[in-house]
Formats: sequence, C-alpha cells, structure tokens
Amino acid sequence: MNDSKNLILAVALSALVLLGWSWAANKFFPTANPPSTKVEAGKQQPLPQPQAQPSAPATPKATQTVAAALGSNPRVSIRTPSLQGSINLKGAQIDDLLLLDQKQTIARNSPPVRLLSPLGAPGAYIAQFGWTAQGGQAPALDALWTADRQVLSPGQPVTLSTRTADGTRYQIRIAVDDGYLFTVQQSVANASGQPLNVRPIGLVSRAQQSHDPDSWTNHVGPIGLFDGKANYEVNWKDLDEGAGEAFDNTSGWLGFTDKYWLTALVPQGAMNGQFRRSPGGGYQADYALAPASVAPGQTVTTQTRLFAGAKEKSWLDRYEEAGIPKLSKSIDWGWFEWFMRPIFDLLMFLFHALGNFGAAIICLTLIVRALMFPIAQKQFQSMAAMRKVQPKMKAIQERFKDDKQRQQQEILKLYQAEKINPAAGCLPILLQIPVFYALYKVLLVSVEMRHQPFVLWIKDLSAADPLTPVNLFGLLSFAPPAFLAIGVLPILVGATQWMSMKLNPQPMDPTQAQIFAIMPWFLVFIMAPFAAGLQLYWITNNVLTMAQQWWLYRKYGLHFSDTHPVHT
Repeated sequence: MNDSKNLILAVALSALVLLGWSWAANKFFPTANPPSTKVEAGKQQPLPQPQAQPSAPATPKATQTVAAALGSNPRVSIRTPSLQGSINLKGAQIDDLLLLDQKQTIARNSPPVRLLSPLGAPGAYIAQFGWTAQGGQAPALDALWTADRQVLSPGQPVTLSTRTADGTRYQIRIAVDDGYLFTVQQSVANASGQPLNVRPIGLVSRAQQSHDPDSWTNHVGPIGLFDGKANYEVNWKDLDEGAGEAFDNTSGWLGFTDKYWLTALVPQGAMNGQFRRSPGGGYQADYALAPASVAPGQTVTTQTRLFAGAKEKSWLDRYEEAGIPKLSKSIDWGWFEWFMRPIFDLLMFLFHALGNFGAAIICLTLIVRALMFPIAQKQFQSMAAMRKVQPKMKAIQERFKDDKQRQQQEILKLYQAEKINPAAGCLPILLQIPVFYALYKVLLVSVEMRHQPFVLWIKDLSAADPLTPVNLFGLLSFAPPAFLAIGVLPILVGATQWMSMKLNPQPMDPTQAQIFAIMPWFLVFIMAPFAAGLQLYWITNNVLTMAQQWWLYRKYGLHFSDTHPVHT
C-alpha cells in the first residue's frame, strides 16, 4: 500500500507540473444573427437587419516603426495615472496605449509595456467604434474625425465628431478613469430629412497572436463572457482554420487576453458578438448592437465600455462592482476557482503586510501547511508506523519468500497486531492535491507577482531562476541553452524532494525504487523554466514536510537512516 501511496504522490506531482505543457484544442462554429428592432416614437418594432459585420481597416504588414505610425495622423493624447497613449483621429482608433505601472523588463530604465499599437507598426493592435448603415450613410472606418480637446484624462472626456454628406452628425464621446476603463458613448443626430437605419458596432483587432502560450493552465487568445458564462474555448488555431465563433442576442463582454493583459469590449444591451480572422489577416473580436431607425431630427445614443490593461484583480473587482459582469473571469482560475480566490486574497494581504512577495509566498505556505497539519499528520503517522515495523516485515518476507500467499497473510496479521492501517496515508495525499494545484495556479496567473523581487539574485519571481552553475553562476560569459539553464532554486527543489522521499518507506520492488530515486532529479529539469515563485513555494513546502516528518519520527523513536524497504 505504501508503494501505491508513493506512486499516487509521484503521479500527482508530475501531472500537475506537466499540465503546463498541455494545449487546448476545442473547435467552434459560427452561428446566425438574431432578430433586431427599430426605435421610433419611443416604440420598438421589427426591422429587417442591415448587413452588419464589423471589419477593421486592412491590417498591413509592419512597414514602419511605432513612432513613424504615430506621427502620420492627427491625434488626441491619453494621460492617466495608469495609462499613456493617444487616439488616432483617422478612424477614431484607440491604437496607442502604454501601461505605466508595468515595465517590459526589470531594468531600472525599462520602458512601459505597450498594449496597443497602430496599424502598419509591429504588433498592430487597436480598438475601434463606429456604425453600419443601410445605403452607406455611416462614416467610413477610416474617416477623419475632429476633437473638442487635445488631451483625454480622468474627468476630462473627449468628444470626436464627423458629418456625412447628408448632414447627419456622428459623435463618439470617450471618457477614461484612473485605471484601465474607457467609457464610449456613440451618438447619431439625424439631419438628413429621412429615417436613418444604423447599427452601432465595436471591435478589437490585432495583427498577431500573443507571445504567451495558450495552455490548459492559462488560456490565452479570444475570451468573453456571454449570458453569465465565461468562454475560454476559442483559440488561435480555431480562427486560423476559419472556425470562428458567433454569439447571438447575448449580453456580456468579449476581446483578447494575454497571460497578464486584457482588451475587452463591454457593450450596453444585447449584442451579436463574434471571434474571427479579420479581413486584413489578423484576429478580430467584434460586436453589433440592435439596429435602430433614427427619425429625422432625432438623436440616438448607445454606450460601450472598453477595458484595456493589466489583469490586476483589484481593478477587475472594482469594475465588477461598477456593473461589468464577472470581469475577473478574464483570469483563468481553473478547476478550483472557489478555493483559489481566497488563497489569492490571502497572498495579496500578506504581500501588502510584509512588503516582499517572496516572504508572502513563504508565509502563505506556512499558513496552508498549518491548516493541513491534521491531515498531513495522519499521513505521516501512517508512514512512521509502517517504518517502525519494517524490521518485522522484512523478517516475514525472508521467512516466507517462497510462499507469497503466506507472506501476505502474516503481514496482515502484523498490521492487525500493531493496529496499523496501511491505507491511512493515501486519502490525505489525495486531499492535498487540490490545495497544491490551487497554489500552483495562483502563482502562475498572478500579474501581481510579475517583476517582484525576493532576495539576493532573485529579481523577478515570475521568471525562471537566472543563476545556474552551468556557467559558474555567471562567471563564464556565455548563456547556456534553455534545457541546461538549471538555476539554484530548481536544484533545491530536486534536493529537498529527494530528501523528503527518502524519509518515506522505500519500495520493495527494485524497479520502483529506481524510478523514485531518479524522479526528484528529473523534477529539476521540469521545474527549471518555471517561475521562481513556484519553485520557492515548492522548496518551502518540502522543507516543512521534512520538518513535520522529523518531529513525528522522533516521537516514534525513529531515525532518518531507518529507510528499510517495505513490501505491500
């Protein structure tokens, strides 16, 4: 039974690590558009739908620098405590956005992360709002707009205006808060003398896939919330194969997520939303609201919010309170969301209290181990009791080595005489797997851990340990290949895992014994590319495991050298 228990532990740990390398592969298929209505004299009546499939201006290959693209058209500046950038007045595109609180690297003079970039520049990524209309009466997506002020900042909204040939005035009023949220009001004032059928639209278009991998452990790519249910199913491959996804007459939000960043459209009211390849060859998330018939002299206004920023949970929670449903679902919490959220909140509390994210991880591990102490105690008591009777078991095995049935009978009698339940250690291990996975996921998806230092050479807990003995800890001027770049922390993971496993009853089967002897060192290579914060958690957990085992073995009068093999 102890061999089985060891196998459960090994398989569980290996599977949880290897989950990070799995890739999602679900397919999606487009659906039809819903019915819509017109608004006239305060009443809603059926209206034939105009053709309305939002499309961004063609996304050309990168032909110029970001600076050159930004200087090619008139712009309105964006200045907030969290954001810096500009709005392109040609097309009314929000296509220039820097996240001031997020740096590209840990270097002191590192520039901020660029989220949005203009068309024609590397990594083009834009958000845009407009209309479709029957008879071509809406402004073109590349129309030139005028602005009533030159700077958009919190409390200082900007109104963009343009007119069509029939005199109809279109306006886009953009406001921004001190975080990552834009509020966009689209207004149509019909001056044509004839009823005008228009449909408000919005889109997010990007030229390239994210550099972050899309995996089981963290979804990256198209994302949305439709009628209260988060959708992580559509991926880049689906869109590349033409298998977009449409969502009919629904409410919620949609956009694109990277590992740490999100750009999401949140229209007010029911929408037709879809993910697809854009006409220019990039990727697009767009929506269309219900068509409206605007009578002569009438003005119709709709509202959409745009989130563009880091997936910091404090901001996501704040916007949920402001009416954006389940925006924190943009964080891929995974299977144990109900358990991960309180762990995350506790981790952030500890971080703010201690001022060091590494210290917060260690303290969190201590707290979790304390809460799990009774369960782990039963596991270790079972191990200790099994180790204490190992000499007697070995004697039985030697005495009846040619009679396996009698051997099992005598061992069962020994268990009964010593009041040992060999299965007692298995259930605690299974109960600890959700805890381990939840901690693993919290540390994996938290932008709050990004670029957070610990001590000494650990300058970024979200990156792999940079210090490796392969180049004599940096004394030799070469960078080892990735598969050899094994840092100090993953080596400590393997060493502490090996020491912890040596304290367990050892398998009788020589093959299993060899596998368990090699596994901790194999773990060194698996853990090497993972975030240092995950490695710090694992080391701390291993040390606490050994400490609890040592205390309990002392209680039973055992020593660390008592590692006789046990038959199950």
